[in-house]
Amino acid sequence: MTVTSAEFLAGLVSEARQDGITSFVAAAVVTEAARILLVRRKPDDFMGGLWEIPSGKVEEGESILDALHRETAEETGLTIGAVDGYIGHFDYPNSRGGTTRQFNFAVTVAKAEPVVLSEHDAHQWALPDDLPEVSDAVRELIAR
Repeated sequence: MTVTSAEFLAGLVSEARQDGITSFVAAAVVTEAARILLVRRKPDDFMGGLWEIPSGKVEEGESILDALHRETAEETGLTIGAVDGYIGHFDYPNSRGGTTRQFNFAVTVAKAEPVVLSEHDAHQWALPDDLPEVSDAVRELIAR
């Protein structure tokens, strides 16, 4: 079963719902020349100033993969060429008092430049062993 199959993705959602999670985020680990694309949250955002991987909410009726492609394009202007693998998930408290599960995928983009930001105030291509201020969950994810 591939990570892009409907059965695999349905299993991720089913497991999350069994864990009581009702809010989902799809995230892209975009790599280029051994560097990882990070984007920084605007200062007035929830968790402002924190660096993260491109990610966003899975909307009602949308698949995890559809959200992955849409959010990557919206946040960075980049187009995913291939979903290379599922890296895992982590949970975090959201701004609405609940818990969000973030599903993380390794992706290859068609072209790595230009990065066009719409929801963040900066981006950088970081080496895995020289990361700026990211959450512990993102740091552990990148270490995988």
